Amino acid sequence: MDAFYASVEQRDDASLRGKPVAVGGSPAGRGVVAAASYEARRFGVRSAMPMARAVRLCPHLSIVRPDFQKYRSASQAVFEIFRSVTPRVEPLSLDEAYLDVTENAWGLTLGREVAVRIKAAIKERTGLTASAGVAPNKFLAKIASAWKKPDGLTVIAPQRVERFLQALPVDALWGVGPVTAQRLRERGIERLTDVRAADAQILREAVGSHVEWLRRLADGIDERPVVADRAAKSCGTENTFSTDLTSLDEIRREIDQMAREDAAWLLRKRLLCRTVTIKVRYDDFTTITRSQSAVPGTCDADLLANRAVALLDRTEAGVRPIRLVGVSVHNLIDPEEAPKGRELPLFDEA
Repeated sequence: MDAFYASVEQRDDASLRGKPVAVGGSPAGRGVVAAASYEARRFGVRSAMPMARAVRLCPHLSIVRPDFQKYRSASQAVFEIFRSVTPRVEPLSLDEAYLDVTENAWGLTLGREVAVRIKAAIKERTGLTASAGVAPNKFLAKIASAWKKPDGLTVIAPQRVERFLQALPVDALWGVGPVTAQRLRERGIERLTDVRAADAQILREAVGSHVEWLRRLADGIDERPVVADRAAKSCGTENTFSTDLTSLDEIRREIDQMAREDAAWLLRKRLLCRTVTIKVRYDDFTTITRSQSAVPGTCDADLLANRAVALLDRTEAGVRPIRLVGVSVHNLIDPEEAPKGRELPLFDEA
């Protein structure tokens, strides 16, 4: 999806359309940019940037507080479209996924035709645009999807793979971030074609044990299959506050609300959890977690909220200022597999 959170906000508020928009926290506190519209990106505004810096780069930036329930609703609509086309859908996030369309509901033989129809369906149903990359494997499709954003479509046919690879810089490689890219460039490795020719020891100095993996990607080889809907192992909600929390009642309310959001997620996924965990970060950045487990599993919002709030007694909440709290659920199970019986504490984890 294109600038997903910002695009949803622009869709729902006509006054934001065509203007630089950032979704995130307040620049007066510790707010960061969660998403930036393409109009904002022209000023250098990027996600994960402190909002205060974003405002300096773009003084007329419109700042919108995130509404994750709204984004989840839009995401659900998009993924319903995906799964109506193929069961082989591997989600990466709320707004991104791999699809294996070798076999598809329309019986189309060309991936490009499938992508065109999916993009049109997303636009019709959600009013949002998506960019697609069509390629023989995940690595190439991922790169292609970002090639002509927004509302882009890039196809890398098998016979065009080599020509495409020759145009790519080294940081296009999977797992090569800014630091690793700098290490490679310091050794004269600027492009994917340089990775192929580089001495193995020089590569190892830059990327450690990932030499063979990167060389395979530099050759356009990626044999990972699309894995449909990996089983969720946990779900969590957390929030960094613009000003530190000192009121224990306020902290309890935050924990209670987050636990209920996690319970709602469990209900949607038709899962139970055995373990609830809270995360607390004090004003000096010291971070602790406290967990409690019980059987059988549950998705009851009141029960999970009570357990999460009770865990605050094992922290210094209300004594030390707190800049972040979070709640997560773990040890997830299918209700059909849950043992019957009353809730019994298993253990308390530090």
